[in-house]
Amino acid sequence: MKAIHSPADLAINGAPPAFDEQLHVGRPNMGDRDAFMRHVEDIFDRRWLSNDGPLVQQFEQEVAAHLGVKHCVAMCNGTIALEIAIRALGMEGEVIVPAYTFVATAHALQWQGITPVFADIDPATHTLDPSAVRKMITPRTSGIIGVHLWGRAAPVEELQAIADEFGLKLMFDAAHAFSCTHGGRKIGSFGACEVLSFHATKFFNSFEGGAVVTDDDELARTMRLMRNFGFSGLDQVSYPGTNGKMIEIAAAMGLVNLKAIDDVIAANRANYRAYREELAGIPGVRLVEYDEAERNNYQYVILEVAPDCAIARDRLVDTLRAENILARRYFWPGCHKMEPYRSLFPHAGLLLTATEAVADSVIVLPTGQTMDAAKIAVVGQVIRAALLSP
Repeated sequence: MKAIHSPADLAINGAPPAFDEQLHVGRPNMGDRDAFMRHVEDIFDRRWLSNDGPLVQQFEQEVAAHLGVKHCVAMCNGTIALEIAIRALGMEGEVIVPAYTFVATAHALQWQGITPVFADIDPATHTLDPSAVRKMITPRTSGIIGVHLWGRAAPVEELQAIADEFGLKLMFDAAHAFSCTHGGRKIGSFGACEVLSFHATKFFNSFEGGAVVTDDDELARTMRLMRNFGFSGLDQVSYPGTNGKMIEIAAAMGLVNLKAIDDVIAANRANYRAYREELAGIPGVRLVEYDEAERNNYQYVILEVAPDCAIARDRLVDTLRAENILARRYFWPGCHKMEPYRSLFPHAGLLLTATEAVADSVIVLPTGQTMDAAKIAVVGQVIRAALLSP
């Protein structure tokens, strides 16, 4: 690491980069290697690799207990989990979602012939604006998918009230919110169900994986059938389904990482507080804050760049990346500007002004187990130097 004293010290101006190594957003967090290898040995000894093995069953039980829900239905990934939850709930026609989310949220609907209808977000929270949701309801609307973003909950009570008023199904994409709370209650039991992602880039991962969590017995039973081709017994198929099963090796990684989750959250929290200190008082940028009264996973460190900042957001990203700080724009430019939605709904942006403003302002900074206060101090120096001169 090198010290950054002025704009001339920046790699974008010809100086060496601040870091020899690349600092990534979403670098995988890893639990105890020896504990994982013991699970691997057990898998080899049992020769049970998939099809609802003992580690998957244990993983489901431990995740459900951690979140305080009745059922965890583990899946091969979060996208399949979304698709199965949507189908199990009987959603059809149109479903309201934010455009400020990972495109899988919209694709999971479109893939099944359901039209995602994009509603605007609250610029303060980056989650669905209930008043915007109301405006998008039509006779074809069958449901709402709220997205908890950055680990902060969507407006669950307001969305539930709207769903109840109009007879709509409500579920949540909770890919960002594992082990977080809303009103002191663990995210996982809001709406009819909530979908989790355990992809390698998530702070809690199972290599690759996902799950649907719910307190609804019948919904859980249906999803278990659907993830295994609809088999309800040997040679007996009683429901249309697909192959959405989690494999044993993924469950092994999940079990190991679940035991390490408090340590990972503590590291994330320390990184977030270090960033907050380093970036305090820099004009034109603002760190998105977490409610310390809630349990947070601090998975994301989000910087908002104001329109009147000394340099544009994209130029700041380019500056950081030149220093091997691989910061990212997130959910840019919004699902409504990606295909096929850009062609299907060419004028959607007219109703998504807050979405577009947030998408144009956000930078996600590196965090996780590979970051520490010393590295974060240099990231802060780079940002300060970049903003000293336009």
